Amino acid sequence: MYELTVKSRFAAAHQLRNYKGKCENLHGHNWKIEITLQTDRLDEVGLGIDFGEIRSMLNEILEELDHCCLNDLPAFREENPSSELIARWIFNEAARRMEKDHILVSRVTAWESDDACATYFAGDITTPPRS
Repeated sequence: MYELTVKSRFAAAHQLRNYKGKCENLHGHNWKIEITLQTDRLDEVGLGIDFGEIRSMLNEILEELDHCCLNDLPAFREENPSSELIARWIFNEAARRMEKDHILVSRVTAWESDDACATYFAGDITTPPRS
């Protein structure tokens, strides 16, 4: 099994509703996102998937989040845009967009600062991802 990981960034504001603390106030982060894909096969060149393809897909997803208030997005109107739920949303978006049957999204990590992150990863393959 092979794992391929790329990183990208976006900047956005958010607030955590019903949170008792500073994060209940509107504030921003320069998020760093890591996405890891898995495959059990390589192409004739020796690649599972080109890093450029992964990066392009991730950047398209992050464009929807960049320089906005995450709470205003449909995905986060009912749920808080916490690091955990941002990672899950990106994971599900990437899984939905992945067009190669032999490539699976393994995990997504959302870093809200240099020393704090949350990771969402694939569970049992018989369990469909939550939206």
